Amino acid sequence: MHAMQYEFTLPADYDMGVIRSRVARVGHLLDDWDGLGIKTYLVRERGHHGSPVNQYGPFYLWNTVRGMNAFLWAGAFQGPVDDFGRPRIRQWTGLAFEEGSAARSPAAFAVRRRQPVPDGVELAAFMAGAAEETGRLAAGDGAVLAAAAVDTHAWELVHFSLWEHDTPKAEGDVYQVLHLSAPGRGALPRGRQW
Repeated sequence: MHAMQYEFTLPADYDMGVIRSRVARVGHLLDDWDGLGIKTYLVRERGHHGSPVNQYGPFYLWNTVRGMNAFLWAGAFQGPVDDFGRPRIRQWTGLAFEEGSAARSPAAFAVRRRQPVPDGVELAAFMAGAAEETGRLAAGDGAVLAAAAVDTHAWELVHFSLWEHDTPKAEGDVYQVLHLSAPGRGALPRGRQW
Protein backbone atom coordinates (compact mmCIF):
# COMPACT_ATOMS: atom_id res chain seq x y z
CA MET A 1 0.00 0.00 0.00
CA HIS A 2 1.17 3.49 -0.85
CA ALA A 3 -0.39 6.74 0.39
CA MET A 4 -0.33 9.98 -1.58
CA GLN A 5 -1.72 13.49 -1.13
CA TYR A 6 -1.43 16.86 -2.81
CA GLU A 7 -3.11 20.06 -1.72
CA PHE A 8 -4.22 23.22 -3.44
CA THR A 9 -4.54 26.07 -0.94
CA LEU A 10 -7.01 28.60 -2.30
CA PRO A 11 -7.69 32.29 -1.51
CA ALA A 12 -9.68 33.08 1.64
CA ASP A 13 -12.60 34.38 -0.45
CA TYR A 14 -12.52 31.51 -2.96
CA ASP A 15 -15.93 30.10 -3.88
CA MET A 16 -15.60 26.47 -2.72
CA GLY A 17 -18.70 25.74 -4.79
CA VAL A 18 -16.31 25.66 -7.77
CA ILE A 19 -14.49 22.68 -6.19
CA ARG A 20 -17.76 20.97 -5.28
CA SER A 21 -18.99 21.33 -8.88
CA ARG A 22 -15.68 20.07 -10.24
CA VAL A 23 -15.79 16.95 -8.05
CA ALA A 24 -19.44 16.33 -8.95
CA ARG A 25 -18.43 16.52 -12.63
CA VAL A 26 -15.21 14.45 -12.62
CA GLY A 27 -15.13 12.45 -9.36
CA HIS A 28 -16.51 9.30 -10.96
CA LEU A 29 -13.58 9.11 -13.41
CA LEU A 30 -11.45 7.16 -10.90
CA ASP A 31 -14.27 4.89 -9.69
CA ASP A 32 -12.71 1.98 -11.64
CA TRP A 33 -9.03 3.01 -11.82
CA ASP A 34 -6.75 -0.03 -11.92
CA GLY A 35 -4.38 -0.16 -8.94
CA LEU A 36 -6.30 2.38 -6.85
CA GLY A 37 -7.46 1.30 -3.40
CA ILE A 38 -9.27 4.55 -2.56
CA LYS A 39 -9.27 8.19 -3.54
CA THR A 40 -10.99 10.66 -1.26
CA TYR A 41 -11.89 14.02 -2.77
CA LEU A 42 -11.35 16.29 0.23
CA VAL A 43 -11.95 19.96 1.04
CA ARG A 44 -11.25 22.15 4.02
CA GLU A 45 -13.09 25.44 4.35
CA ARG A 46 -11.76 28.40 6.26
CA GLY A 47 -13.57 28.75 9.58
CA HIS A 48 -15.11 25.26 9.48
CA HIS A 49 -13.82 22.49 11.78
CA GLY A 50 -10.90 24.68 12.81
CA SER A 51 -9.48 25.13 9.31
CA PRO A 52 -7.47 28.32 8.76
CA VAL A 53 -7.57 27.85 4.96
CA ASN A 54 -9.68 26.94 1.96
CA GLN A 55 -8.09 23.86 0.48
CA TYR A 56 -8.67 21.04 -1.97
CA GLY A 57 -6.55 18.06 -0.89
CA PRO A 58 -7.32 14.61 -2.37
CA PHE A 59 -5.85 11.66 -0.46
CA TYR A 60 -5.11 8.29 -2.05
CA LEU A 61 -4.31 4.76 -0.91
CA TRP A 62 -2.81 2.84 -3.83
CA ASN A 63 -2.61 -0.93 -4.21
CA THR A 64 0.06 -0.67 -6.90
CA VAL A 65 2.80 1.76 -7.89
CA ARG A 66 1.83 1.07 -11.50
CA GLY A 67 -1.68 2.41 -10.89
CA MET A 68 -0.27 5.49 -9.15
CA ASN A 69 2.19 6.12 -11.96
CA ALA A 70 -0.52 5.69 -14.60
CA PHE A 71 -2.59 8.34 -12.80
CA LEU A 72 0.34 10.76 -12.51
CA TRP A 73 2.03 10.26 -15.89
CA ALA A 74 -0.62 9.01 -18.36
CA GLY A 75 -2.70 12.20 -18.42
CA ALA A 76 -5.32 12.07 -15.65
CA PHE A 77 -3.33 14.28 -13.29
CA GLN A 78 -2.84 16.94 -15.97
CA GLY A 79 -6.38 18.31 -15.41
CA PRO A 80 -5.76 19.51 -11.83
CA VAL A 81 -2.30 20.76 -12.83
CA ASP A 82 -3.78 22.79 -15.70
CA ASP A 83 -6.49 24.25 -13.44
CA PHE A 84 -4.55 24.91 -10.23
CA GLY A 85 -0.82 24.58 -10.95
CA ARG A 86 1.63 21.78 -10.19
CA PRO A 87 1.50 20.88 -6.48
CA ARG A 88 4.07 19.16 -4.31
CA ILE A 89 2.94 15.56 -3.92
CA ARG A 90 3.53 13.80 -0.62
CA GLN A 91 4.03 10.04 -0.71
CA TRP A 92 4.21 7.63 2.19
CA THR A 93 4.86 3.89 2.41
CA GLY A 94 2.01 1.97 3.99
CA LEU A 95 2.30 0.75 7.58
CA ALA A 96 -1.24 -0.42 8.37
CA PHE A 97 -4.80 -0.43 7.09
CA GLU A 98 -8.03 -1.40 8.84
CA GLU A 99 -11.69 -1.29 7.91
CA GLY A 100 -13.70 0.64 10.49
CA SER A 101 -16.59 -0.14 12.78
CA ALA A 102 -18.82 1.72 10.27
CA ALA A 103 -17.12 0.30 7.15
CA ARG A 104 -20.39 -0.04 5.23
CA SER A 105 -21.38 3.59 5.84
CA PRO A 106 -20.59 6.45 3.45
CA ALA A 107 -17.63 8.58 4.45
CA ALA A 108 -18.59 12.18 5.24
CA PHE A 109 -15.38 13.44 6.90
CA ALA A 110 -11.68 12.60 6.94
CA VAL A 111 -8.95 13.33 9.44
CA ARG A 112 -5.28 13.52 8.51
CA ARG A 113 -2.63 13.82 11.21
CA ARG A 114 1.00 14.24 10.25
CA GLN A 115 3.75 13.97 12.85
CA PRO A 116 7.52 13.61 12.84
CA VAL A 117 9.13 10.32 13.76
CA PRO A 118 11.23 11.50 16.73
CA ASP A 119 14.99 11.08 16.74
CA GLY A 120 16.24 8.40 19.06
CA VAL A 121 13.12 6.20 19.09
CA GLU A 122 13.35 2.47 18.48
CA LEU A 123 11.86 2.34 14.97
CA ALA A 124 10.34 -1.15 15.31
CA ALA A 125 8.44 -0.19 18.46
CA PHE A 126 7.38 3.20 17.10
CA MET A 127 6.01 1.74 13.85
CA ALA A 128 4.28 -1.10 15.72
CA GLY A 129 2.62 1.57 17.89
CA ALA A 130 1.49 3.41 14.75
CA ALA A 131 -0.06 0.20 13.43
CA GLU A 132 -1.85 -0.36 16.76
CA GLU A 133 -3.15 3.22 16.67
CA THR A 134 -4.62 2.48 13.25
CA GLY A 135 -6.60 -0.36 14.81
CA ARG A 136 -7.81 1.88 17.64
CA LEU A 137 -8.93 4.56 15.16
CA ALA A 138 -10.77 1.99 13.05
CA ALA A 139 -12.59 0.66 16.13
CA GLY A 140 -13.91 4.14 17.00
CA ASP A 141 -17.62 4.88 16.80
CA GLY A 142 -18.38 6.03 13.25
CA ALA A 143 -14.99 5.07 11.75
CA VAL A 144 -15.22 3.97 8.11
CA LEU A 145 -11.52 3.07 7.77
CA ALA A 146 -8.08 4.01 9.07
CA ALA A 147 -4.56 3.86 7.67
CA ALA A 148 -1.02 4.75 8.69
CA ALA A 149 1.98 5.36 6.46
CA VAL A 150 5.50 6.80 6.74
CA ASP A 151 7.77 8.97 4.61
CA THR A 152 11.28 7.71 5.35
CA HIS A 153 12.95 10.68 3.63
CA ALA A 154 11.29 13.28 5.87
CA TRP A 155 10.72 10.78 8.72
CA GLU A 156 7.06 11.73 8.89
CA LEU A 157 4.18 9.53 9.99
CA VAL A 158 0.66 10.11 8.71
CA HIS A 159 -2.55 8.74 10.17
CA PHE A 160 -5.58 8.97 7.88
CA SER A 161 -9.12 8.03 8.80
CA LEU A 162 -12.61 8.33 7.31
CA TRP A 163 -15.73 8.96 9.41
CA GLU A 164 -19.46 8.76 8.78
CA HIS A 165 -20.26 11.85 10.88
CA ASP A 166 -18.90 15.36 11.50
CA THR A 167 -17.54 14.59 14.96
CA PRO A 168 -14.62 12.28 14.17
CA LYS A 169 -12.88 10.66 17.11
CA ALA A 170 -9.40 11.48 15.83
CA GLU A 171 -7.04 14.43 16.09
CA GLY A 172 -5.71 16.28 13.07
CA ASP A 173 -6.85 18.29 10.08
CA VAL A 174 -10.55 17.69 9.37
CA TYR A 175 -11.74 17.53 5.76
CA GLN A 176 -15.16 17.08 4.23
CA VAL A 177 -15.38 14.14 1.83
CA LEU A 178 -17.02 15.17 -1.45
CA HIS A 179 -16.62 11.81 -3.20
CA LEU A 180 -14.97 8.46 -2.56
CA SER A 181 -13.62 6.35 -5.40
CA ALA A 182 -12.85 2.88 -4.06
CA PRO A 183 -12.27 0.42 -6.91
CA GLY A 184 -9.63 -1.60 -5.03
CA ARG A 185 -10.65 -1.02 -1.43
CA GLY A 186 -11.29 -4.71 -0.89
CA ALA A 187 -7.76 -5.53 -2.07
CA LEU A 188 -6.01 -3.19 0.37
CA PRO A 189 -4.05 -5.44 2.75
CA ARG A 190 -5.43 -5.43 6.29
CA GLY A 191 -3.38 -4.98 9.43
CA ARG A 192 0.36 -4.36 9.64
CA GLN A 193 2.18 -4.18 6.32
CA TRP A 194 5.22 -6.14 7.52
